[in-house]
Amino acid sequence: MSIKKQFIKTKPVCKVTFSVEAKEANEASVIGDFNNWNQEDGALSKLKNGTFKGVFNIEKDASYEFKYVIDGAFVNDAQADSFLWNEYAGNENGVLTV
Repeated sequence: MSIKKQFIKTKPVCKVTFSVEAKEANEASVIGDFNNWNQEDGALSKLKNGTFKGVFNIEKDASYEFKYVIDGAFVNDAQADSFLWNEYAGNENGVLTV
């Protein structure tokens, strides 16, 4: 899993690329505060090498909780900027700071 940030000087957004290696998976998405935890809005495309990837414009100067959903299983990214306990989920969420 990886997260790549590209800050845009002329816009108040950051292009964030999420990559997940999940060769055996059929579908993957990234959900979080930035897309109202909507799996469809966070759908990642599967590449030929089995990696799922997606690029999203996320408003900068903020932090967002997020997780991956890989074939229905919730997964944190070890490369998240930090982690935060979420009472609703009863688990930690990754935190993305842009």
